[in-house]
Amino acid sequence: MENIKIFACKSAEKFTKEICDCLELPMGKINSIKFKNDNNFVQILETVREQDVYIIQTTQPPVNERVMELLITIDAVKRAAARKVNVVLPYYIYSRSDKKDQPRVPVTAKLMAQLIEAAGADRVITCDLHNPAIQAYFNINCDRLSAQNLLQAYFREKNLQDMVIVATDAGSSKKAYKYSEYFECPIALIDKRREGNDDRAIASTVIGEVKDKQAIIFDDEVDTAGSMIETANILEKFGAREIYAGCTHGILSGPAIERIKNSPIKELVITNTVPLPDEKKIDKITVLSIAPLFAEAIKRLNEAKPLGELFKIY
Repeated sequence: MENIKIFACKSAEKFTKEICDCLELPMGKINSIKFKNDNNFVQILETVREQDVYIIQTTQPPVNERVMELLITIDAVKRAAARKVNVVLPYYIYSRSDKKDQPRVPVTAKLMAQLIEAAGADRVITCDLHNPAIQAYFNINCDRLSAQNLLQAYFREKNLQDMVIVATDAGSSKKAYKYSEYFECPIALIDKRREGNDDRAIASTVIGEVKDKQAIIFDDEVDTAGSMIETANILEKFGAREIYAGCTHGILSGPAIERIKNSPIKELVITNTVPLPDEKKIDKITVLSIAPLFAEAIKRLNEAKPLGELFKIY
């Protein structure tokens, strides 16, 4: 690989090191500090002139702090005469604010795209967007990877019997159908309603057969886990033998960990697109590394190869 430098924003150092180890490249040297007046400062400590630069940022609270750090880092690299500035966002910041579904509300996911472009990025690489249409918010290249093959391979190795794939609501049925095709098993759908902005999900019944089956709930992310736990509870009520869950982004905010602990879910499988702090690590949660997928994407971009094959390999 030639003319490439990879830099980590503060919360992404562990994830970036995994990527660099896969590519057998050193991490770029960067200094990121905060002045006493609460202003951020970023300095690139090595030349990036005419290099393809990758800036990696993960979403870990405080989120708005991560946004500013990312934008400042992009600007620093751009002003240092990098040939291309590529932003790697394993979890796209503000991805759930993707449409104007209430009066007088913002579409913050689009605002994020505009800010990243304005700062000087030439490309964005992300994974399993809450809404695939977010790709169209960019006027620059936006590549969307997927953890689907990673999750499928993990559950395939468990060799579960009498499986059923469960969609948490009608909106996730398309994704659940793809998993059911892979596992060659039936699909079930939860009739669920969400009320207001308090993340409260109300599940009422199951469409499909789950009795005495090993059920797997797949979703793109788990935030407060309200939706997933409601789904698990109703699956238990309707006689599911074992309940598993898999998702790409384990946000796990607020009461999520306590809810998962006390739920009928036997195992929740997530990836490391969002760092999982030590205090949130429990026996029920398994974390898979998606860094090799991002490393391969970076390698292919550097070698001008297509990314489509990644959906078959990983």
